[in-house]
Amino acid sequence: MITASSKENLNIQKLVVVVGLVLFVMKIVAWYLTNSVAILTDALESTVNVVASFVGLYSLILSSKPRDVEHPYGHGKVEFISAGIEGALISIAGFVIIYEAINNLRHPHEIGSLDYGILLVAGSAAVNFAVGYLAIQRGKKNNSLALIASGKHLQSDTYTTLGVIAGLILLKITGWSWVDSTVALVFAFIIIFTGVKIVRSSIAGIMDEVDAELLDKVVASLNEHREENWVDVHNLRIIKYGSVLHLDFHFTVPWYLNVHEAHDEVDKIDKLVKDEFGESVEMFVHTDGCLDFSCQICTKQNCTERKSEFVKKLDWTIQNIASNSKHRLEA
Repeated sequence: MITASSKENLNIQKLVVVVGLVLFVMKIVAWYLTNSVAILTDALESTVNVVASFVGLYSLILSSKPRDVEHPYGHGKVEFISAGIEGALISIAGFVIIYEAINNLRHPHEIGSLDYGILLVAGSAAVNFAVGYLAIQRGKKNNSLALIASGKHLQSDTYTTLGVIAGLILLKITGWSWVDSTVALVFAFIIIFTGVKIVRSSIAGIMDEVDAELLDKVVASLNEHREENWVDVHNLRIIKYGSVLHLDFHFTVPWYLNVHEAHDEVDKIDKLVKDEFGESVEMFVHTDGCLDFSCQICTKQNCTERKSEFVKKLDWTIQNIASNSKHRLEA
């Protein structure tokens, strides 16, 4: 079954595809009117937008499919591959822009109707930024790297276009032909930097690199709402599969709780996490009964089974929550 967040991601990505096609046509018209190499390079970057938006749409369609026997964790990892392709395409577009700009510096040509060209690319910049912002916000909300990559791609195109507009205005005022190529060169490096960052993020996702910011939020939430039966949380791990978060950890509770009572404590954490991070969270918990050494960090009052005195409350942090409580206490 396709989740509400997956449907929202798909709808936003479809909008990105349509906008990419329309803005590409606008920039081609602007280049035809002006014969500006800066606008041409901006249009070339938009061709990458179009290709990348289709790649992103395909990845979101695939990642929204339910898990099956061959893919027990779902298809969300494809979003990391999609983001990597987009980042690579963005970087390639930056190098193409550098080539065209240098070539124009060596062999300058006459610029045509700048007024119409400026208006067209200004309109495309405004639309690009708005749609890119929407894609990034929805991507962050739904934990979709593919949608975030699409949004960043559109916004990087916006920054390029703003540079082109500034260059065209300066060119119109001064008549300096080299301004056209210089502006294109500056923003080419910005595009390449953006592309490399997206590729880096996709590799981190494929390698299951720790998302420290996300982990910190989870740990902070657990600390804030901690209850006395939550003796300890340890061996905690978070893995992203597209828009789905997989959270697993060991959960220590008083040993004398029966199965139903221990499960009630797990349900409390499950509700807490989903209230904080949405329904697209899968949580796998291994419950442990407390041992003798657990008494030293257990804050439970009036426990008739306590074997030793309370020593200190163990605050959970992203540094210590990956290990077990005994080792942390001894440290």
